[in-house]
Amino acid sequence: MSTHVFYKYQGAGNDFVVLDNRDGSFDGRNVDLVRRLCDRRFGIGGDGLMLLQTAEGFDFEMVYYNADGQEGSMCGNGGRCIVAFARDLGIIDSITDFLAVDGPHRAQITGDWVSLKMIDVSEVTQDGQAYVLNTGSPHYVREVEALESFAVVDEGQRIRYSDAYRESGINVNFVQPEGSGFFVRTYERGVEDETLACGTGATAVALAMAWRDGKDGAQETPIRVAGGQLNIRFNKQGSLFSDVYLEGPAVFVFEGKIAF
Repeated sequence: MSTHVFYKYQGAGNDFVVLDNRDGSFDGRNVDLVRRLCDRRFGIGGDGLMLLQTAEGFDFEMVYYNADGQEGSMCGNGGRCIVAFARDLGIIDSITDFLAVDGPHRAQITGDWVSLKMIDVSEVTQDGQAYVLNTGSPHYVREVEALESFAVVDEGQRIRYSDAYRESGINVNFVQPEGSGFFVRTYERGVEDETLACGTGATAVALAMAWRDGKDGAQETPIRVAGGQLNIRFNKQGSLFSDVYLEGPAVFVFEGKIAF
């Protein structure tokens, strides 16, 4: 057992343990270790764990693990936070191209504000009154009333473990119109609980609502989450969403040492 330096970052309340793994010393296949580090009572605590690694042709590679210890799909707020981490390490200045599980991403950071380019989306399907799409992670989007008091965990868990989604899992977003944008609460697979923010979820909501409304062109959608405010920019032409950007704060919380 040896002592390792870790860092904690959060994006609109979505919090992550981050490790500089450019030397390849951390074994992400150790599911129990990842789970313990993310545990809020027996470890550091976080919605997920990220490794910053080297990748040929890119500034760095982002490897993301859910709090359950399993390697995850793309995490939007995690992506924004690891950009801030790379800036703080001196790896990048203000603009970066990095590699994630769903492919290359470009991002720009100014102060604590990160604008992250997401993947293009070309398919939105319906499941009853809900919308299903993949913004780097799979998402289910449903409008509800009285979202502040809605049973997000109970209903989110029911949908996530339904016959349709049990095997692969899905993130479940509940949405309510608010001003010129939306209020969103999300039940995340891998965390198996509600999180204070979900970046790919906020992105999915903005795109799903635009798809429902059928409006084409450049658009911007503010999204309020329990942990703060996010902003989604995109261009819609028919069923194709391109130039999709997830924007919001990415904040360093603290660093420390832990033995494992």
